Parts: sequence; C-alpha cells; structure tokens
Amino acid sequence: MPIRAGLPAFQQHTYASRDFLAKFALFFFGIALWSKKPSLYAYYLLVASWIVAGGGLERLKEVAREPFVKAMLILCLLVAAGILYSDGPEAGHKVWQRYFAFLIFIPYFTLMSAKRLPWAVGGLVLGYVGVLFLGAYQWLMMGAQGIPPLRITYLDFSFMLAIGVLLSLFLAGSSNSRSMRVLWWIVALWLLFMQFHQNARAILLATIISSGLLVFLLHKKNIKTFASIMAVAAVAIGIFSYQSDTLRERLMQARSDIELSKQHKYNTSLGYRLAMWDVGLHGISERPFSGHGTGMAASYFDKTIPTYKNGIYGNLLQFHEETYHYHNDWIEIGMQIGIAGLAAYAFLLWSWFQALRLHHLAIPGAAFLCFIFLFGLTDVLVIFRQNLYLLLALTAVGLTWKAPGGIQFYGAKGSPAHA
Repeated sequence: MPIRAGLPAFQQHTYASRDFLAKFALFFFGIALWSKKPSLYAYYLLVASWIVAGGGLERLKEVAREPFVKAMLILCLLVAAGILYSDGPEAGHKVWQRYFAFLIFIPYFTLMSAKRLPWAVGGLVLGYVGVLFLGAYQWLMMGAQGIPPLRITYLDFSFMLAIGVLLSLFLAGSSNSRSMRVLWWIVALWLLFMQFHQNARAILLATIISSGLLVFLLHKKNIKTFASIMAVAAVAIGIFSYQSDTLRERLMQARSDIELSKQHKYNTSLGYRLAMWDVGLHGISERPFSGHGTGMAASYFDKTIPTYKNGIYGNLLQFHEETYHYHNDWIEIGMQIGIAGLAAYAFLLWSWFQALRLHHLAIPGAAFLCFIFLFGLTDVLVIFRQNLYLLLALTAVGLTWKAPGGIQFYGAKGSPAHA
C-alpha cells in the first residue's frame, strides 16, 4: 500500500506501518516456511497482514476472479463437503487441513506488489539457501538423508532440490548475460547432483523429464543449441548416476521389488504402492461419484486388504501398521470425494498453468506443472506442505514480476488476458 502524499502525518504513518507489516510478513514467510512452528507463526502473520494491510475480505472478491483462486476454493469446498458424509470426521478434518494449505496463496498474492517484490524474493532466497546449505552439510558431513534437524525427509528435500533445478534452468535459459547463464547452469547441475544422492527415485525421474521439457521449450527454435545442451545434460546425468551409490542401491532395490511383486510378495516399497493403487482404484469404482468421504480413504485400505483378492495384500498391515495416503494424487482425491474431486483437481492444475501463461510464464509453467503431474503419480502434493508453500509463493512472485505496476488480475482491463 503506497504512502499517499498530502495526507496528515498520522495517516501517512499509518500507511507506512501497514506497508512495513506487509513487507515483513512476506519476508518472514519465505524464511519460516521450512520449519513447522515458525511456519505456523508466519501463516498467522500473513493472514493478519492481509486483513490489516491488504484489504482483507474487500480484496477477496477481486482475487477470487482469478481462475486459479476459484479452482483452489472449489477444491477446498468439495473436500470440506466430503466430511459431511464421512464416518471419520476427525480424520476428515485432518485431510481437509492438507488441502486448505492451498489457500495461503490468497493472502500472499494479495499482499504482493512491485515495491514489495524484493522483500518476498529476499525471504524466499534466504530461506531456500539456508536450508540448502544445511541439507548439504547433513549429506556431506553426516551422511544423512534429508535434513533431520528440521524434520525434512529425503522426499521433501529432493522435492525442494527439484524446484531449484527447474527454476535455475529457466533463469539460465532466459538470461541475456553469458556469465549469468553459466552461473545458473552450474547451480542447476549442483542441485541435480545433490538430488542424485537422495533416495527419492520417482522425484528424481520427474525432475529429469520436466527439465528436458523445459530445455526443449526454451530452445526449440534453435535445434543446435538444444542438441548441445541435451548432450551435455546426458553426460552429466551419466556421471552422476555412475558416481551415486545411493541411486545404484535404490535401482537394485527396485529390481528386487519388481521380482518379489511378480511372486505376489508386496511387503516392499514398490509392492506397497502397487497394492495401494490397486485397492484405491477398486475403491473409486465402488463409489465413483461421491467417493468414500473425506478422511475415509486410508481406513478403507486397512479394512479392505484382508479380504480383497483373497487377501493377497493381507500381510501389508505388518509392513505398514497404519495407512496415511495412497501415494497418488488422483487416487487419493478420487477415494475421498470421487469424480467431482478429480475434476476439481484437474481444473486446479489447468488454472495454475493458465495463470502463469497469461502472465507470459507459459514455459516455466509447463515445466513445473509437468513435474507436479509426474510427482503426483507416486505421491500426494499436499503432504509436502513446505514445498507446496514454496510453489505457491513462487507463483505469486512470478505473477507480480510479469505484471508491470503491480498485480493485474485475470480479466481486468489492461491485464495480460487483454494483452
């Protein structure tokens, strides 16, 4: 909120205080999102700043015109409605809280402006770099996966590295400076190298595929450049693969899991996922329109496997004492609230891409949404709340960065929709 000239000193001070509150809330959120308790304080501070300095409910109607915001509101409402016919409302509330995390985009996005952009970016960069160095220390010096002091699992850390790889590649491809392009390529390769030493096979594969798509979209008009980059990338990936004992161990484990699954032995990492997807698809076919109710998906698996297909998955209760989610975005939401949930989630991803495309960010938007889709085939996005917050914050930064003079809402006069 800009300070208005010609106003009494008291009012100018009020505007300045509100503006500083908004800047600090954006800055603090970027740093605090990686730790559970600080992120909770940052969340409340962001909402309070939105009410005090961002127009609150008055701006909500304006922001809600964005299809991306509409999509997340629809999804959250459907997940909330699923609690009404759920046999486990307490579990349903926990599931709803996961999807409710999407709504942090509204206060964050509303508070953003061209003048506040450096504060938001500064917080995100400081937070990311700090966690990155801590993760590197845990890997190099302690031999640990993930970042145990922050309770960041190897999956969360690999997801975080993937975001950094894609963003670095985009900045390298869009920079006009040769030295900056080289610098961003070095950053991308270092992050990818670190990712090769985490146990997250599926996330690594999603990163490589999405990175290939991003490089193609950036350089498709210059085939020689594209071919050169892909050749260098192939060599780098080959070296990283050969050097990584972690990757070799995980690939050997995957082969072993596949062989055991062929023998109907599913008490392995891969076998467990195959069983969950099988039971999940069966559960969706039973109630395709309504789902089983928000919060009932996990308990359905535990109750079904002793008898499903003559109990071939029965021993999985010993492998995993309690089920939390289905390791698949689509099966997870379909089990909760059926076809309506699947349609709402598809609309959310489509609207996410459209928001970026309308702000001239179609190329990184396609790469990131490709990654989210591929990631969602083996895991559930809302479980990774820290990285979800990061993706939403980066989206808000991108929309503001590509909107001269501040945020331009979808359909508003002079917005990219009318460009």
